[in-house]
Amino acid sequence: MLNKNFLSLNDMSRTLYDKLWDEHHVSKLDSGESLIYIDRHYLHEVTSPQAFEGLEQKNIKPWRLDANIATPDHNVPTVRGSSFSTDQINDEISKIQVVELDKNCNKFGIKQFDITSNNQGIVHVIGPELGYTIPGMTIVCGDSHTSTHGAFGCLAMGIGTSEVEHVLATQTLKISKLKNMNVVFSGKPMPGVTSKDIILYLIKKIGTAGGNGHAIEFSGDYIESISMESRMTICNMAIEAGAKVGLIAPDKTTIDYVKSHSFLDQDVMDFAINYWESLKSDANACFDKEISIDVSQIKPQVTWGTSPEMAIDFDGSIPAMSKSKNFLLAGSYMGVEEDQKLTDLQFDKVFIGSCTNSRIEDLREAAKVVLGKKVDATIKEAIVVPGSGAVKSEAESEGLDVIFKDAGFIWRDPGCSMCLGMNPDQLSPYERCASTSNRNFEGRQGNLGRTHLMSPAMAAYVAINGRVGNLL
Repeated sequence: MLNKNFLSLNDMSRTLYDKLWDEHHVSKLDSGESLIYIDRHYLHEVTSPQAFEGLEQKNIKPWRLDANIATPDHNVPTVRGSSFSTDQINDEISKIQVVELDKNCNKFGIKQFDITSNNQGIVHVIGPELGYTIPGMTIVCGDSHTSTHGAFGCLAMGIGTSEVEHVLATQTLKISKLKNMNVVFSGKPMPGVTSKDIILYLIKKIGTAGGNGHAIEFSGDYIESISMESRMTICNMAIEAGAKVGLIAPDKTTIDYVKSHSFLDQDVMDFAINYWESLKSDANACFDKEISIDVSQIKPQVTWGTSPEMAIDFDGSIPAMSKSKNFLLAGSYMGVEEDQKLTDLQFDKVFIGSCTNSRIEDLREAAKVVLGKKVDATIKEAIVVPGSGAVKSEAESEGLDVIFKDAGFIWRDPGCSMCLGMNPDQLSPYERCASTSNRNFEGRQGNLGRTHLMSPAMAAYVAINGRVGNLL
């Protein structure tokens, strides 16, 4: 993971992405692509079965066992209890995938936090909190939102199933180097505006293709001021901005988080901190694209359509449908009309969770809105799904679960839940959901379900009021 020769590398001006790339570059291939070394490989039940099967067919074993960490998250039911077993999973495909993950991890000797573990949870939540995500790493997982770990100054990216097999077998990945983009967030946000609003605003501004072919580094005094949880939310949704990688340079906030969550001994930690402090873009590093945004001008954001870029201010009006064919299709699917106010829409369900917004900070912010109130009678169901066993335990120790349950929310066990329709938590046709997840594609949360992305605080507000509104 740490190369003591790193600091003696050519002192040319480089971006953070360039430094991570150079540190992990193995060789240049005739195709023009490169092999890079992978430090950490996260696995879950959906994209790993075929990869393990491929290893068996080729009679290959994983090359470096301790680099791999597994947990089931996408398919797991979030109503489980302490005595739950895989036999109780009703959906046959989901059951097979979870069982196969168990079998494969046991067979190959890979560390797994299984469905019965107190540390089970969404892979991008448990990695950092259990100390497996360390600044300076290259990290991959068969999940696009692996970019979350870039908040720690890691080169982290999602990969496909065939690549999962390749990483298991060789601890390397074949990729092309990306271009560099710098997004500078400056200023102090208005009350009620969170990192989720900031990243939705960026996606609205540059579009879901704005970061194509780039690694986005997020910087500026706003980034420096926010917590690791908030940074993870921003890097998580770099993917929705079109980028493959989102990055934030490590600083004292990062180091303090890692110190409190890491299992590194003191000698290694002391050396590591010196290395981590070098992980920042040089003052005169050249970026292919640069964007500056004053966050003090941003209101809470809510999506109205079927793409994360279809976001507007919470008190704004639906844009003209004649703007494009995509707008027409999105408006029809979502059951909205141009010039209609978001604040006029009546919601059916509320989901607080996902790898974007299921950490303890997210639950605390939502609980502040909910405290002492009741879920509106028009809301059919409001659920809170902690991102991990550790988050659930901490929330319960703080009494957050009681706040939610007293208000009429349903308190669940960890998992991806209603972020995607691969488990029992789904929308029925035409139900409108206030969701803290990262994608609002057609059918993402269930057949013909209508998803509006927003922050945990705004989702909590919707649960209490039945509609979006002013958080102040």
